[in-house]
Amino acid sequence: MPGPVSAAWLLVALCAATGTYCLLRMRSGVEEQRRAAGGEALMGFGMAVMAVPAAVFTPPRWAWPLYAAVFGAAALRALWAARAAPHHLHHLVGTGAMVYVSVAMAAAPPGAHHTHGGSGLPLLTGALLLYFTGYVLLTGARLVPATGPEPAAGARGRPEPGGRPLGWGDRPELARACRLSMGIGMVAMLLTM
Repeated sequence: MPGPVSAAWLLVALCAATGTYCLLRMRSGVEEQRRAAGGEALMGFGMAVMAVPAAVFTPPRWAWPLYAAVFGAAALRALWAARAAPHHLHHLVGTGAMVYVSVAMAAAPPGAHHTHGGSGLPLLTGALLLYFTGYVLLTGARLVPATGPEPAAGARGRPEPGGRPLGWGDRPELARACRLSMGIGMVAMLLTM
């Protein structure tokens, strides 16, 4: 990733921490949570690897097509899942963006790794940048707590339909925060394209 090395390392840390949290969410008792968390862990770790500064590690040329294939398979899985649950469309856009970045890096001249320079802002990069910027703003706004009366003492654990309180990995606001951090990471990566 171009730009200041400290910013690249912050992005690596953010994406790796998000990927790790998503791995922990895979222990959820809710199958849909486990499935979504697995895809999000893949995205988090993939973004962390892509964000490592080029001065530290430059992947070999064959790695970029491999990344594209892995994220292409994840995109097909998200497309299949989106038939039944439309919220998987975001996963489809995210994995598609990772395929796009991987293909762009594979097509870059050998000496231009992590420089992403080019002639202006390609249309697809701009569209993805608009999507993820909007997603970050909307998700961030949803995380802001609404002001209102304090919930009853028993309502803080937010019991699930079976009557048991939700585990920390099943909390919707934590999943949103995870997706928000990956959206921020994607915006940062797309800005460098």
